Amino acid sequence: MEKHIETVASLPLENTPTTYPQIKKADLLPHPESRLDSMEMKETPLSDSTIPYRDLTSVASKKESISRLISKLDVENSIRYQRTVEDTYCNVYSYDYCYFSKVYLPTVWWTDESLEKMAQGQEVEAVFEQTVDRIYSSAITDWFSEWGPNFGWEKMYTADEIQKKVNENGGIGIICAKRREKGLSGHIVPVVPETDLHKAYREKGVVVYPLQSQAGKLNYNYFSEVRKDWWNDELYSSFVFYYHE
Repeated sequence: MEKHIETVASLPLENTPTTYPQIKKADLLPHPESRLDSMEMKETPLSDSTIPYRDLTSVASKKESISRLISKLDVENSIRYQRTVEDTYCNVYSYDYCYFSKVYLPTVWWTDESLEKMAQGQEVEAVFEQTVDRIYSSAITDWFSEWGPNFGWEKMYTADEIQKKVNENGGIGIICAKRREKGLSGHIVPVVPETDLHKAYREKGVVVYPLQSQAGKLNYNYFSEVRKDWWNDELYSSFVFYYHE
């Protein structure tokens, strides 16, 4: 879902993420209706034991299992990620990709009140539309800067840098852009390891457009040159590159 622009529920920006190590993931539990062949329960993890998790044994196993994950999620065809009249689902796909890659990206995030309670040392459970609410791509752009390091995300600065990290380590890359006009959609896209069949686009040996996988107005299991440097479009006020081992 990209359509609705919201402010990230947060503590004051002057408080760095490391100030609040007790702030925890806002994952909801998997729900039986959260499936690849359903449009329901997009805010919860997929309930499907056949979806492969990223195998962290080695770089080779990480990359091979990511390839199998992309094939299984099949963003181009799975009902869960198909656009509707109202919305597209880049954030849902990115969340699922990260969830099964064993890294944390929010699809719901804590309310201001919940964050304040946790900062005071209180225990808070994730309850949808009570202690947590949906978070969309524009707000996730801000979330990365404020909270990403708390959950192992490292800021990158170029397309070439993030593609190299993903290729060399079998890690997880994300490009996230914030829409300039309030109320309109931002975008979030995983950067994925190159394969024999799917490559980033390079000029003079430097990655200009990384290899990516996305849900959006158009869904692609893999793409690079077809959308060029979409994050630099004038539609967006800012963007971030982040990487997670």
